[in-house]
Amino acid sequence: MKKVRVDKKNLKTVLIDFFGIMAGAVILAVGYNIFMVPNMLAPGGISGLAVVLHYLISSPIGITVIVLNIPLFIAGYMVLGPRVVMQSLLGTVLFSLALEISAPLLPPATNDLLLAAVYGGIVMGVGSGLVFRYRGSTGGTSLLSLILAKKWGISPGQAMLMGDLIVLALAVFVFGGEAAMYAALSLFVSVKVIDAILEGLGLAKSVIIITRNGEEINEKLLYELGRGVTWLEGSGGYTRESREVLLCVITRQQIARLKEIIHEVDPGAFVIIGNATEVHGEGFKKLQQH
Repeated sequence: MKKVRVDKKNLKTVLIDFFGIMAGAVILAVGYNIFMVPNMLAPGGISGLAVVLHYLISSPIGITVIVLNIPLFIAGYMVLGPRVVMQSLLGTVLFSLALEISAPLLPPATNDLLLAAVYGGIVMGVGSGLVFRYRGSTGGTSLLSLILAKKWGISPGQAMLMGDLIVLALAVFVFGGEAAMYAALSLFVSVKVIDAILEGLGLAKSVIIITRNGEEINEKLLYELGRGVTWLEGSGGYTRESREVLLCVITRQQIARLKEIIHEVDPGAFVIIGNATEVHGEGFKKLQQH
């Protein structure tokens, strides 16, 4: 019976991943078809190169994405193994199909290059973020970066940047410098949206308080802000004097009251406040797989 429950759980995870990748691929394709392609914007990567080739030789973008990815799939299979390639293959096929199916159905959303770059970047970022969040990939430069990192020691980030810059440079010669600059803006927006989806919006703040009056601050944080506190022991690196270190996570709305509490109890406290991109546990959202 235990084995059956595990199998059902694994099947559920696989199905969730599949539909998550499919949703992301469709959203990504819509972003390309209503913002990027009509305005001749090629925001890097294999799909950006497919947009350039579409205007040069009238090749179907979805099919071109598949064709250009075939050498990468073969190299990835040899260098990275079948598991990584299968994850990329699913996202790439779904993305390519969505590109071809939705292209004749969707009219351009705008002819303004700035609007197309910004909103296209947002939509593509949402699509790509969902694909990545559910452990998928759309191949292209993301797969190429893993191959180069494994084979020649180039960092994945550098490899992806190189690939995107090459496509943007090609777009300069085909579409002109202005279109390439808008495409670069779209790429920047897309990356920021992907980060927000994968890491969260940073609505919470992590706080470290180094003080001599830890007990009183701890009590006020517990009863006035309703936030739990982790108590640590520390000492000064120079003086070696013992200090109480309090660690807690609060919402943005509670920052002002937090500062008031600390100032009232210990004006000389050393305080560090930073963004907490994701917080899971009591008082916040529960830790989940996705």
